[in-house]
Amino acid sequence: MSEPKYEIRAAHTATTLTVYQAYSPALGLPAARHGRFPAAWKRDRMTWIKPSFLWMMYRCGWGTKEGQETVLAVEITREGFEWALAHACLSHYERGFHADQATWKRQLRTSPARVQWDPERDLHLRSLPHRSLQLGVSGEATRLYADEWTVSLTDVTPLAHEIHALVRAGHLDQARALLPEERPYPTTGELLTRLRPE
Repeated sequence: MSEPKYEIRAAHTATTLTVYQAYSPALGLPAARHGRFPAAWKRDRMTWIKPSFLWMMYRCGWGTKEGQETVLAVEITREGFEWALAHACLSHYERGFHADQATWKRQLRTSPARVQWDPERDLHLRSLPHRSLQLGVSGEATRLYADEWTVSLTDVTPLAHEIHALVRAGHLDQARALLPEERPYPTTGELLTRLRPE
């Protein structure tokens, strides 16, 4: 059975959801050590969070790209995540979905969060037909994410390297067994209706 094209899949519990980000060791290691984002983490900039582990691996090259050598699993509250979705708009204009470009631009200016749907990835980091959610938070949402929604920060770089080594050795079943369990995230239909372009 094929996956729905637009669906949030994530590791989640009854109260939290896990997203991923990658940073330089100078920022990522202290964040993981203290379980919170340090003062050096810029709260006045937009930051993109990804519920898909493999999409994060695609983005950071399994933790090998410069400035992205430390991969963090960030456990955040479901309440915060859903607040961001409720206050988000699409990151790009879609003809036929938005009333017009001016309306979309107004939404973009006033929304503290934005959603982008990118092709999900397989273990070889190749594109899949269904999409993976990226959530950009800015302004008020960035501060809430860093200081209120975040429950824990875990350095998963060793896991990324272990899975990558298994993939390179051709041990795909073993690699797959180590992946975080990402299941469809239960959202109400209304929450995603404004954020799915089709």
